[in-house]
Amino acid sequence: MRMLVLGAGLQGSACAFDLLQDKEVEQVRLADVKISHLADFLAPYSGRRLLPTPLDVRDEDAVRGLMRECDGVMSAIPYYFNFEMARLAVEAGVQFTDLGGNTEIVNQQKTLDAEARQKNVTVVPDTGVAPGMVNILAEYGIRQLDVVRSVRIYVGGLPQSPEPPLNYQIVYSLEGVLDYYTTLSWVLRDGKRTQVRALSELEPVSFGDGVGTLEAFHTAGGLSTMAFRYEGKIPQMEYKTLRYPGHAERMEAIRDLGLLDMNPVDINGVKVVPREAFIAIVGPRLTKPQGKDLLALRVVVSGTKGGKDKTLTFELIDRYDEKHHVSAMMRTTGYSLSITGMMQVRGQVKPAGVHTPDECVPPEQYIAELAKRGVKIRAVDG
Repeated sequence: MRMLVLGAGLQGSACAFDLLQDKEVEQVRLADVKISHLADFLAPYSGRRLLPTPLDVRDEDAVRGLMRECDGVMSAIPYYFNFEMARLAVEAGVQFTDLGGNTEIVNQQKTLDAEARQKNVTVVPDTGVAPGMVNILAEYGIRQLDVVRSVRIYVGGLPQSPEPPLNYQIVYSLEGVLDYYTTLSWVLRDGKRTQVRALSELEPVSFGDGVGTLEAFHTAGGLSTMAFRYEGKIPQMEYKTLRYPGHAERMEAIRDLGLLDMNPVDINGVKVVPREAFIAIVGPRLTKPQGKDLLALRVVVSGTKGGKDKTLTFELIDRYDEKHHVSAMMRTTGYSLSITGMMQVRGQVKPAGVHTPDECVPPEQYIAELAKRGVKIRAVDG
């Protein structure tokens, strides 16, 4: 297998690292605008199997050329590039998957379905942890019940040692986090698709393994297209982000004061975008190079089986990898991307076309692949 990973940031580096652990993978091209420095855990692999490759993804000819030299493409670049990357992958006739996170762009990618089927290519957007892993688990639970009443999804990337005032550290793009905090979230209520305000409807959610009680609140993107697929079929479906208690109230105040707005304001004759200023000021304070993280996840699917009430719960608590110095968010997100890409190249993801992971990724194999990497989903049948 020859693989192309777009984006040499946290998730792309984790994806490349995981690919290199598989003997079937002959070569990994890790492409980004600047590849001056590799993550420490990748440095030993630089050479014949790992090829750092300068690439501007806005150069379509260069992207298309690299894609034609590979069997699979995994995109860990910002979501707004994903439609064009998927289009080029279909043109090149190569398997493609991305971390997604924006449902409107996923719907655009769906317009490539006919051409992808004609080329016998699979395009799988939204394959991180949320969206991605949680959607596969939710679909796995849905398929095991005769009637589904509700699907509740909870996920959070958290510092193991929280520090006030936000009790949070950056575990992926801060820009992405703020998008989720300011965008309406799709949910199903009484079987109808509706939107709710981000950071709203707080509820406590308790975890074992030393995590304790967290707070859950609505954020956008986690359901991907599932609210559209199951409208009129499942009464209740929602996705919530997990944080340490008090975080949502503080972020809601910051948002409502206008500090996350995208419209420029005039400050002494200079146009300033509040969100850009917020990121520039707060980002460095939330960046903890030595900080160790954890990821908490729970998917609860309730309904009936054989006329009896039944609830299926999938739970994961993953922590920073001390041996390889890979964060929990990188393990769960980057490894999910690499697993999906390898399954596509092996022909395990069917049929050809554009499908979200809940529509096409075989859950048992996916869960087994995660377990091989020490990312162990615990299933509770109740």
